[in-house]
Amino acid sequence: MRNDSASLSRWEEPQPTGPNPDVQELIRSAVFEIIPLNSAPEAIDALPPNSRVSVTASAAKGQNATLDLAQELIKRGHHAIPHFSARLMRDRGQVKDLADWAKDNGVTTAFVIGGDATEPGAYHDAHSFMKDLFEHDHGLDTVGIAAYPDGHPLIGEDERRSALFAKQELLTEAGLRGYCSTQMCFDPAKIIAWLKAERNDGLTLPVHLGIPGAVERTKLLTIGARLGVGQSLRYLRKNRRSMAKLLGSSAHDPSDLLEALSSQLAPLGIDGLHIFTFNQVATTAAWRQALLHS
Repeated sequence: MRNDSASLSRWEEPQPTGPNPDVQELIRSAVFEIIPLNSAPEAIDALPPNSRVSVTASAAKGQNATLDLAQELIKRGHHAIPHFSARLMRDRGQVKDLADWAKDNGVTTAFVIGGDATEPGAYHDAHSFMKDLFEHDHGLDTVGIAAYPDGHPLIGEDERRSALFAKQELLTEAGLRGYCSTQMCFDPAKIIAWLKAERNDGLTLPVHLGIPGAVERTKLLTIGARLGVGQSLRYLRKNRRSMAKLLGSSAHDPSDLLEALSSQLAPLGIDGLHIFTFNQVATTAAWRQALLHS
């Protein structure tokens, strides 16, 4: 907790001006994302009671690490939203096991991604995995999928857009509620332009805005580059005001992006907030609490 505590003090006092009601509601219902790393126990300890928590999945840790952490969150009274990574699935039998796990543990929401495994099993993408998953008695009522306002480093734009609409259609056919959660993007104009174009082309899913939490600037810059959001990081470097604020503080302040988008939240159907905490939950929770009481 050394790094969190070093930054925590700046969020302990309410900010001078509070967010508008739409932003306030997003903050109140925000989802905290945590990663199955050694720092996860501290991250869980710092969560507000009854939090909604998204748990990532990676090739390095494997799908079971995500499920184990989700079970711990459920035991602690939180609402766990595990990531199901298609490329980590060996075969159809493992998909059935995953469906059984979800139902047995009372998990009603999952987030499905293609994943970053370089040598996939039976599934190369989220769509093919979802088709098989939905054939089983999984107990899910809501499934989230990924969206990329800033593009995807490994997927072409036409393929990305086609996949998004194919997954939306699959969710409708399965009778499930769905949403798409955006990868980090720091440029509000790009987010607005991207979502307007998607809405015009038929995207009807609610959108959860993905933003980094109140995390250390060094972690944000290094992990952000690794996650493939280099274009957005370049936006920060070009935007002198944003970059000056980031470099002049120990932690990133997510408030500016939310305020810049505040007038477009309702018109564009942004009704959720997904906070990438990088397991620095204490500072992010304190930032959230300060805004809720400002």
